[in-house]
Amino acid sequence: METYDVIALGTGGVGAAALYHLANRGLRALGLDRFPPGHDRGSSHGESRIIRRSYFEHPDYVPLLESAYTLWDELAAIRGEALFHRTGQIYFGPPDGVVIPGALASAKKHGLDVQQISLREAEKEYPGYSAPEGATAVFERDAGYLLVEDCVRAHLEEAVKLGARHRHGETVQSWSATNSGVVVETDQGQYSAGRLIVAAGCWSSDLLSELGVRLPILRKHMHWYASDSNDYLESTGCPCFFFEVNGGYFYGFPKRGELGIKVAEHSGGREITDPLSDPRELDPSDVDRIETFLAQCLPGVSLRRTRHEVCFYTMSPDEHFIVDRHPEHDSVVFAAGLSGHGFKFTAALGKALAELALDGVASVDLDFLRLGRPGIAS
Repeated sequence: METYDVIALGTGGVGAAALYHLANRGLRALGLDRFPPGHDRGSSHGESRIIRRSYFEHPDYVPLLESAYTLWDELAAIRGEALFHRTGQIYFGPPDGVVIPGALASAKKHGLDVQQISLREAEKEYPGYSAPEGATAVFERDAGYLLVEDCVRAHLEEAVKLGARHRHGETVQSWSATNSGVVVETDQGQYSAGRLIVAAGCWSSDLLSELGVRLPILRKHMHWYASDSNDYLESTGCPCFFFEVNGGYFYGFPKRGELGIKVAEHSGGREITDPLSDPRELDPSDVDRIETFLAQCLPGVSLRRTRHEVCFYTMSPDEHFIVDRHPEHDSVVFAAGLSGHGFKFTAALGKALAELALDGVASVDLDFLRLGRPGIAS
C-alpha cells in the first residue's frame, strides 16, 4: 500500500488547488479523481467563471476573495499565461432587491472600488445591455472571469512539477480513519496518509455521509449565443454582467471567440440523483427563460445557439460553503456545498484546506463557513 503525507479526494477546482499548495510545502501528496483534468462531469468546466470582490451573497466572503485574487495572479505569473481576465463587471437590479444592496454592502464594509451608476449612464457606456425601468446599476472595475479548465490544469501541472502525484481514471470507493491517519480504497488499490482532504463536489454526500448534511445536486445549463454586434466584444471593453430580473439571477460574459456570448441562469435548476447518468439535454423551460432574458436585456444577441453545456451545483442548506474539519476525525478536512458560486474562491480554498489539514488553522477566516453553524449540522 502506497503511503503519503496527505491525500486529496477530488481534483476539480478546490482539490487541484489543495494538491498544489500541499506540494508547494514539500509534502508527499496524492490527488485522486475518476475523471481527467478539466472534465465536464462536475462544476469546474465550461470555459469561464466570473470573479468579483463586491460579493452580494455575504460580505464575510470578501477576505477570502482577497486571498483568491492574490493567488490567481501568482499562479498566472508562474505559468506565464492569462488565467484571470479583468474585464470589469456590471450588475443590474432593483434598488431594493438582493444583488444591488448586497454588492453595495460588501463594498462599503471592505472599502471596495465599486460605482453606483444610473441606467442612462450604464446604457451609454455599455450599450449592449438594457435593464428594466426602475432598475439601478453597479460597476466593479477589478472584476472579470477565470478560464476555468486552464486554472484547474495549471494547479495540477504545477503540483506534479513540485512532486505531487495525480491519479485520474481511478474511482474512490471509500475512506476510513485509522490510529495514524486514513486509508483510501479505490477500484484500483489502497493508499494511506496522515491527513485527508475531501473536495469531492457532486460526490460529497457519499464520501461525507457521516456529517448528516443533505447536499442535493442541481443540474444547471450554460448557453452560448451568436452576436454580430461589437457592443459585446471583450476587446472593446464590454464587461461581464449579472442581472436580477424576471424573478431570477442571470449572468454572462463578453464575446471572446467565435461562439459568441455565454449566458446562464444562476437561480433555479432541477435536482438530480446521479450526475454520471444524467442525460445532459437541453431543458425547454430553461431555454425559454434564457431567451426571454436575452430579448429583454441583451437585445443585440441573436437567438442562434452555438453551444450548450451542463454543470452541477452541489447545494448546502443555506447556499453557503461548508469548510471545516470532520467532527469525528481530526485527520480529515473538507469543503462541500459550494452551491454554484465557489470556483472563484478555489485557489484560496485549496490553500486554506492545506493549512487546516497541516497546521490546524487557516490563514483566512473560515469561521462563518463552519459545519456547526445554525441550520447546517450540530
